Amino acid sequence: MKRVLALAVAAAVSTGAAAQAETVLKLQTSTQSGAFEYQYMAEEWGKRLAAMTGGEITVEFFPINSIVDRKETPEAVMAGVLSGDINSIAYFTGRNPAFAIMGDLIAGYDSPEQVQTFCRHGGGRDALQALWDSVLPGAYHIVGCGAVSKEALVSKVEITGVDALDGVKIRSPSGLAATVFQKAGAAPVSMSISDVFTSLEKGVIDAADASAYINNSTSGFHQVATYPLYPGIHSMAIRQFAINKGVWDSLSEEQQLVLETWFYAAYDDVRRQLDLKDKAQVAEDTASGDITVIDWSQAERDKFRAIAVEAWEETADKSPEARKALDAHYEFMKSIGLL
Repeated sequence: MKRVLALAVAAAVSTGAAAQAETVLKLQTSTQSGAFEYQYMAEEWGKRLAAMTGGEITVEFFPINSIVDRKETPEAVMAGVLSGDINSIAYFTGRNPAFAIMGDLIAGYDSPEQVQTFCRHGGGRDALQALWDSVLPGAYHIVGCGAVSKEALVSKVEITGVDALDGVKIRSPSGLAATVFQKAGAAPVSMSISDVFTSLEKGVIDAADASAYINNSTSGFHQVATYPLYPGIHSMAIRQFAINKGVWDSLSEEQQLVLETWFYAAYDDVRRQLDLKDKAQVAEDTASGDITVIDWSQAERDKFRAIAVEAWEETADKSPEARKALDAHYEFMKSIGLL
């Protein structure tokens, strides 16, 4: 009987220790709760992290702006309200122009795979960590970064190359993207994504920087804009996976390695899933005959990138950190033949 009681006490102590050892990561994301990416990460990869760590680390996702404004996640992480974020880096451009360059190098890369390689093996993660260390020293640990899709371009007119952009009224966020389009001859118009459909329908704009092809399709944009560009020519938003430095330091080396592996595996999976959905929708739309999908030649893409370089340089001149960020991109892009 004494042995049974001793075992029971030991089991209770062990269970209590395990419960205390569990780390719950509360992460606010930059995606809507109804988006495929959000649901897939929450449902599929949330349970995988728990399995990969034997329940030692679990994750709770929150959609964009649900806990704090999308631009204020760093302060929430520092205060312990959030454990971290999986957030679009470009949202932090107001803190330093370098975040625009790290967050979305407009027309820089041809595919999300290239961005993933830059982040993981080409110095991107380290460049982003150095940037955050200069802005909020000792607050953030960057586990990784990456992109899951290249945004298609919604258009009512045939934009077959750079010259065809001349005079096109295109919805674009302000900043680097608008500068690139303007340099290419287009007329950028700033407006909320919620106004895009009506503005296209009424002719206020001719085209729009919106989202991935499948998202543009489900949003109904192709009903009024039947000349989409796919694969896209411009935006490929890079997101960071950052957590509180104290939380990161509290993890074992094995847990840290698992967390990094988990993030890149998850983002690679989401990227592939979205790519399949994009391709399936493109095939369906092409077969219907109602939509003309335009794919720029590599020569036109290279021409557009050369124009974009001027805008990158202007942004890089705005701060020493921005210059360092662009140099990190340049070094990697030259190594793979993009520049």
